[in-house]
Amino acid sequence: MNYDRILIRYGELSLKGKNRKLFIDKLKKNIKRVLRDFENIQIEASRERMFILLNGNDGSEIVNRLKSIFGIQSFSPAVKVEKDLEKMKETALALFQKNYKPGQTFKITTKRSDKNFFMRTNEINHTFGSHLLQNVEGLKVNVKNPDVNLLIEVRHEAAYMTCETIQGAGGLPIGSSGKAMLMLSGGIDSPVAGYLSMKRGLNIEAVHFYSPPFTSERSKQKVIDLTEKLAQISGGVTLHIVPFTEIQQLIQQTIPENYSMTTTRRLMLRITDEIRKKRDGLAIITGESLGQVASQTLESMYAINDVTNTPIIRPLITMDKTEIIDIACDIDTFDISNRPYEDCCTVFVPSSPKTKPRRDKVRHFESNTDYEPLIARAVENVEKIRIKPQSSKQELFEDLF
Repeated sequence: MNYDRILIRYGELSLKGKNRKLFIDKLKKNIKRVLRDFENIQIEASRERMFILLNGNDGSEIVNRLKSIFGIQSFSPAVKVEKDLEKMKETALALFQKNYKPGQTFKITTKRSDKNFFMRTNEINHTFGSHLLQNVEGLKVNVKNPDVNLLIEVRHEAAYMTCETIQGAGGLPIGSSGKAMLMLSGGIDSPVAGYLSMKRGLNIEAVHFYSPPFTSERSKQKVIDLTEKLAQISGGVTLHIVPFTEIQQLIQQTIPENYSMTTTRRLMLRITDEIRKKRDGLAIITGESLGQVASQTLESMYAINDVTNTPIIRPLITMDKTEIIDIACDIDTFDISNRPYEDCCTVFVPSSPKTKPRRDKVRHFESNTDYEPLIARAVENVEKIRIKPQSSKQELFEDLF
């Protein structure tokens, strides 16, 4: 007995009420994109469930890809069967025998959404449990911790059976919450912030500040590789690489050293905000964790935020470094982030940065220099790269993308 489809459970999407269809449609679109190279599969979506009809495709590879798609609470390779008791018994036994090994225990779990079905939930459990016990020698029941759990869903159109429940990524479908710009350094934190933002349904574009010759091509490639890891989750990410050398050199010349990091962050935020406007984004994402470094004290954030009214999303704000590293390892960005190629923030970091900068002071220091032409030039000369998953080839493209 081979599985003929994959049953997808929505989880959090089930709470969306009148907007549920919008979220389900977005999830269906994301699944189609991730599985686009599988021929003949069909995706059927209803208010309660989604089904991927395998039509002869390899279900194991599809299962691996589904694990990283946000918006899926759990899923199961399943078999569809008519709501005929004898056919259901026959299918249940064949499916169970395929998954059972001698000496294992089992239980039956039934979900009966079709309340008109002639048997109640407990009756179904008892009937199918008895059928398996009569036909599988040495089989024993364990309702608390079974080796094999045969799940039976009785729905209006048919019954579905499975012996596997695979945990999904949870969250919301990417793109269901709008677009935001991720300030992506080469460090550990910002890729994790991007990942967690995508989990809440945000479609992200990345912004990286690049200062040659002080930062090398290898540091740029490091960020491209990090972006590719995020693209494997979302299906594709646009990376904006901002030429920042001229601005950083001017900051070193015109701003007191202990305030130079504050001004650097403020100008980065201003440039990111300009790119956001051009790309129709609604927010900016950073990898800041409260108190982790000098620029991430509450006073620093207050002074830096002064340059924009755009919402700043900080998914890591209450996490410690160990928690962040654990997630970075899970999403396979940690080793890339640890490559010894510095970004512009680490190259130009002052020896004693101000941990409690005053907003009025940084405004005063910046008022002596006209940064507007440099900001405009940096935005104009941004290099845009479309990075696709599992691809060594990046595509340069125009603004109409």
